Amino acid sequence: MKAVAAGIDEAGRGCLAGPVVACAVILPPGHGISGLADSKALSAKTREVLAPLIKARATAWGLGLVWPRRIDSINILQATFEAMSRAVGALRATPTALLIDGDKTLPSRVLAPHWLAGHHDHCPVQKAIVKGDKTIDAISAASILAKTFRDKLMRSLARRWPGYGFELHKGYGTKAHFAALRRLGPCPQHRLTFRGVAEDTKQTPRRLSLW
Repeated sequence: MKAVAAGIDEAGRGCLAGPVVACAVILPPGHGISGLADSKALSAKTREVLAPLIKARATAWGLGLVWPRRIDSINILQATFEAMSRAVGALRATPTALLIDGDKTLPSRVLAPHWLAGHHDHCPVQKAIVKGDKTIDAISAASILAKTFRDKLMRSLARRWPGYGFELHKGYGTKAHFAALRRLGPCPQHRLTFRGVAEDTKQTPRRLSLW
């Protein structure tokens, strides 16, 4: 069987609010997409140009999300593994290898349930690649799709939860974000186990629905 690799990356792991979003992408040989790189090294405008091109030319792509309450219950590392596993499980093609940005592969106990929900073959081999988003096209593509999806989602959450500036900092720990937390207290989109979110605030979390 010819090797078919899926590149995997995430966005939002270090944020104080919003989900961690992972993406898996399978690119065909000779995909012809120029300008692929680590999403953080690209401007928002460039990412928005590349994202639909990646979706159009990819053999398959899938997204996986894990929301704040789940992040708080299992920790961000396990949540990232779960989001990546969900993304792999959502692929409409079956990869024979997973190329994962970073220094860790996905634990089989996390990957297997999501893999078996969408694929019939054995779980593929995995390889962790440090800075893979800079060197592997499929990982770069996954980085871009995860980032563009999450940024759009955070803009939507900013309308649902005004006052925190989600549309500007996308949930990262900026001075403005910490100031809003002190003023308003955390909302259900905040990760309460992250340093600085629930501490030093005089207000309890705003008790409204997730959306």
